[in-house]
Amino acid sequence: MTDTAAIGNYKPHEREDLTAAFDPLHLDKISELARVDAGERDLVRAVAYKGHLPFDGEMMDLLPNLGVIANYGVGYDAIDVDAATERGIRVTNTPDVLNDDVADLAVAMWLMQRREMEQASRWAREGNWKEKGEYRLNTKASGGTAGILGLGRIGREIADRLSAFKMEIHYHSRSEKDTPGWTYHADPVSLAGAVDSLFIALVGGAETENYVSKEVIEALGPEGVLVNISRGTTVDEGALLDALESGALGGAGLDVFRGEPDIDPRFYKIPSVVIQPHQGSGSVATRGAMAQLQRDNISAFLTGNALLTPVN
Repeated sequence: MTDTAAIGNYKPHEREDLTAAFDPLHLDKISELARVDAGERDLVRAVAYKGHLPFDGEMMDLLPNLGVIANYGVGYDAIDVDAATERGIRVTNTPDVLNDDVADLAVAMWLMQRREMEQASRWAREGNWKEKGEYRLNTKASGGTAGILGLGRIGREIADRLSAFKMEIHYHSRSEKDTPGWTYHADPVSLAGAVDSLFIALVGGAETENYVSKEVIEALGPEGVLVNISRGTTVDEGALLDALESGALGGAGLDVFRGEPDIDPRFYKIPSVVIQPHQGSGSVATRGAMAQLQRDNISAFLTGNALLTPVN
């Protein structure tokens, strides 16, 4: 019997570390919670959570003594934080430790899209360089204008990297930020219309669903490229696909999708799209740091100490 549950698609070494720290009840999916004996559920005070399936009030009520949900990841939109707050349950996440990896991937996808690196690699691998000559000319990356939609921790890291590429930085966020001279836009359409590359670094959830609307995509235009490392829900995916297929948008670099990993097959047929399998934080070092921070938050709660990265 244990006071901790670990719910989600943890890798074997992560399960081992959780077991060593807490000897938790392990469940692969949140839906399995209802099948656990009520007496066992009553003991649970802390949940280590990993995944994108909804953790709502109904699930929380199955754990009457739950005090903390420690989320694995900076995005916690799968957890109903309002429902948790109403029940006196604290929620934590794992910010900062993944900023570099996610920002690196955003810039890498942008470079891949602008310089057609995936297609050029295939051109060489298939022998075309030898048989047909040089790969075709493509688009210069450095020296353009970049827009950051959501200037939080990760958005700022992206902007800092792009500054080194001699990019002029524009941004939109809920309020104007202290920046080294970057240009603020009060709405996303204005931002998209002013830049040639738009990076989406918004938080997920209902408030940002389809924030990148058809109008935003149209404003970015046929020479523009959209890079999304936030959540698939932040973009009107139907409008994005239509614009990419018609040429109304120049291209995209996407690490996140609606319904992932079962993404819309239309994306596979569009050569101007760089596709990644939601691996923004997917380095050994960063995932290890995320898992450690999750465990540290649980340990802090169980020992009566202050949470390290509280959400509510």
